[in-house]
Amino acid sequence: MLKRLLVTSFLLAMPGVHPAFSQTCETLQAGPSGRVVAISDGDTLDLDTGLTVRLVGIQAPKLPLGREGFEAWPLGDEAKALITELTLGESVSLYYGGESRDRHGRALAHMLVDGDAGQVWVQEEMLRAGLARVYSFPDNRSCLEYLLAAEGQGRVERRGIWRDPYYAIRDAADPDSILERDGGYELVEGRVLNADRVGSRVYLNFGRYWKEDFTVVIETPGLRVFEQAGIDPLSFDNAVIRVRGWIDTLDGPRMLVTHPEQIEVLARP
Repeated sequence: MLKRLLVTSFLLAMPGVHPAFSQTCETLQAGPSGRVVAISDGDTLDLDTGLTVRLVGIQAPKLPLGREGFEAWPLGDEAKALITELTLGESVSLYYGGESRDRHGRALAHMLVDGDAGQVWVQEEMLRAGLARVYSFPDNRSCLEYLLAAEGQGRVERRGIWRDPYYAIRDAADPDSILERDGGYELVEGRVLNADRVGSRVYLNFGRYWKEDFTVVIETPGLRVFEQAGIDPLSFDNAVIRVRGWIDTLDGPRMLVTHPEQIEVLARP
């Protein structure tokens, strides 16, 4: 009962209807429609057509879903409850902005609930409620500026995950705290001490000791995407940025960046 009240409060606090989605994300291609009949977690649903949909552009807190030894992320149940409230039993329309299927055959789509008062953009609502983070790929980058804005609203208002230390934005100047998140999907903020090209890679260094300090790495495929977008990664030198991605510990804590939308510039020198 308490969880349902919490979910209802999220819905009441948000405007909900997205009256101009087609204008906001005009690059999207219309996909199939259907009715939501099952929910796996906060970003994966099944339609009555037999199609499984992975909501593109976001990542909700993960649940074990039968994976042995997998620990649920905080607020995973709350994320599932909200998306259930938004979509279960509802007619929905799918829109594609890039690669339309993943390796599991799931549709990678934006989802709109077709309500009497208008359409509700499910990804946007999950982000504004603080029950998902923006999560993107180089082959699926449509509408990210709007999703980042929705995430920012949830974060500023300290909704959902943004009250939980598990999802705290990490300080690039504290590499030990980032090391503790090895294998995790994280947001990290800090000033780039220097941006340097070495061979076929660009390194954004946040400290003087690259084997110990946090580093962002952009490899050749990613550099091509940056070039196509007209962005020179070396321009991040001395900028304060927020970067998102998976943490690994090859030569100290680092993050591999594959496309520009993983980096938000917060301040330039």
